[in-house]
Amino acid sequence: MTEAVVDTDWSAWQDSWDRQQEWYLPDREERFRVMLDMVEAFAGPAPRVLDLACGTGTITARLLDRFPGAESTGVDLDPALLAIARGTFAGDDRVRFVTADLKDPDWTARLPHGHYDAVLTATALHWLHEEPLRTLYGQVAGLVRDGGVFLNADHMPDPATPRINEAERALRHARMDRAKAAGALDWRAWWDLAAADPVLAAPTAERFEIYGEHADGDTPSAEWHARTLCEAGFTEARTVWSSPSDAMVLALK
Repeated sequence: MTEAVVDTDWSAWQDSWDRQQEWYLPDREERFRVMLDMVEAFAGPAPRVLDLACGTGTITARLLDRFPGAESTGVDLDPALLAIARGTFAGDDRVRFVTADLKDPDWTARLPHGHYDAVLTATALHWLHEEPLRTLYGQVAGLVRDGGVFLNADHMPDPATPRINEAERALRHARMDRAKAAGALDWRAWWDLAAADPVLAAPTAERFEIYGEHADGDTPSAEWHARTLCEAGFTEARTVWSSPSDAMVLALK
């Protein structure tokens, strides 16, 4: 291990990622609170969790802070975000990270466990189009134990309310513009910092080779997610949290 890796302040990278994400999602922590409430309701205080498309391990960090007896497997393909995640949780035997492409039909074979009490994801699956997402939901249904849950918090606008959607979007972007003028980092600026860091430069370059500048998929409604999850093998599904632009759907196995 190089001296640079040893000296990297992973907590600072985690904090800067959180601040960048909060520029887009000011209610981000509220969705995590509700998510973990639902995990506790169905799996108790020591769940085995799959952190799906885990990024820097944001959900895992909040999971372990609230439930010290929990166990988490984080899965992602992004080498830069996984570098931060692995650096952050180095030496914590409650946490494992797996590099896998969720569009690979065999990605679940890389996981250390065949079943989980809860599978959690937030602001990550909107880069998938509807058919790959439908396929992924079928795979996730096979990973959740009977009585366990899947929770997805993401962009889920309601197509039936275009005027409401546009008004909310205009207000949100005006606030974002003011915050950026005051020094907030957006997504592009954050990645520029990562590319300039001696430890993260190589995995950041690899990340852009994999994904390109940005991967935009579909953002179907919460109703679509709930219906598709039931078609995939869950017994019940509905929205358990929402904001004017986002929602969180819980599916019970």
